[in-house]
Amino acid sequence: MSLEKTAEQIKNMEIRGAGKIAREAAAALRDHAESLPKAGLSAFVSEMNRAADILLATRPTAVSLPNAVHLTLAGLSSAETESEARALVKTQADRFVDASTKAVERIAEICASRIADGMTIMTHCNSKAALAGILLAKKQGKNISVIATEVRPWNQGLLTIKTLNDHEIPTTYIVDSAVRTFMKEADLVIVGADAVTVKGAVVNKIGTSQIALAAHEARKNVLVAAETYKFAPKTALGHHIEIEERSTSEVLSPETAAELPFVTVRNPVFDVTPPRYIDVIVTEAGAVPPEAAYTIMKEYLGFNPEQENP
Repeated sequence: MSLEKTAEQIKNMEIRGAGKIAREAAAALRDHAESLPKAGLSAFVSEMNRAADILLATRPTAVSLPNAVHLTLAGLSSAETESEARALVKTQADRFVDASTKAVERIAEICASRIADGMTIMTHCNSKAALAGILLAKKQGKNISVIATEVRPWNQGLLTIKTLNDHEIPTTYIVDSAVRTFMKEADLVIVGADAVTVKGAVVNKIGTSQIALAAHEARKNVLVAAETYKFAPKTALGHHIEIEERSTSEVLSPETAAELPFVTVRNPVFDVTPPRYIDVIVTEAGAVPPEAAYTIMKEYLGFNPEQENP
């Protein structure tokens, strides 16, 4: 698949989920690099930067995408030959994809260790990292059940319940607005993340913040499953994570909207959950409190504010 096709599928949400988007972006850069005819180092670097810009323009919120692009193309400008540059992109893309896959496996182990026999877990959206821990707990023989949300307007929850059903995990499927009603039946909340800020706030699928608030009110722990490459170092320099808003046609058809000239439709894809409503963020580096986000950025993403320009 061409890089342009990958970008189109990311933009149209045919490829979705922060981790999968990141892996597909890295793989697309690798494949694009391998497909280019030999034209000299300068032309190769220029084309790879153009390819990176195409991918970066697709989804503004999930920092896993720019982090994946950055890690795949890191050091490209220092390559001395075109062959060296090509080999660098391939090596770093393969390394990222492999590390991302292993990160989910490690996160699953930590999450599963926090799921006790007999627990009911509430989850939101279709996070591979969050689901991995639930599936592993089931594999370990724990008698668990799940409450899964619908996740309007794209119904990603349907993907989640199909996976849970395939693994014979008893699941209750609820509309998003029923979260507070069913929170009393949950023992633990596990969600994924599209981005984590320097202060430990979590950007995730719209509705996550109200789930965390309901959990806080009910004194239920909220566990966020997030690979280290989902942390956003630039937020330490005052940068804000743009919250993507998608087409109003995902909520109301153009025909219906035309009949309601005084109605404005808003369709934000993500929201921000304050760190005070999050008990722990589980990464492949271990389980950390939200306040330790800066440490993750420094030790695992190599962030050095003295070398960065705001």
